[in-house]
Amino acid sequence: MDTDQVSGRWDANKGACPTRQVLGRIGDTWTMLIISTLEREGTLRSGQLKASIEGITQKMLTQTLRHLERDGVVRREVIPTVPTTVTYTLTPLGQSLGAAVATMRTWAYDHMDEIVAARNDYDTRD
Repeated sequence: MDTDQVSGRWDANKGACPTRQVLGRIGDTWTMLIISTLEREGTLRSGQLKASIEGITQKMLTQTLRHLERDGVVRREVIPTVPTTVTYTLTPLGQSLGAAVATMRTWAYDHMDEIVAARNDYDTRD
């Protein structure tokens, strides 16, 4: 854990802590969108994922999928066809994370009007 057990404050010098690494990974925009898409659509090929996630580049998609596969969140399956077919599916670990992502997505939808109003208020201050 990278928090002080007494004060509860984050220690900036413990960047290698697994907790911090996991939070960094799951808090990433592309990670959340990939997990949401796979949760909603099920198993997909890379091209299908790219088409479903507006703005993601092939490089970011590939990098994020590799990280998620390494973390055990996504399973990559290579199917021996011509040309080779590669699919991505959420693992049980990924499905459990998908539930948390869905909760965050619902919160964002439920509070978007309040957030937009707060931003407008902030931006118009003198």
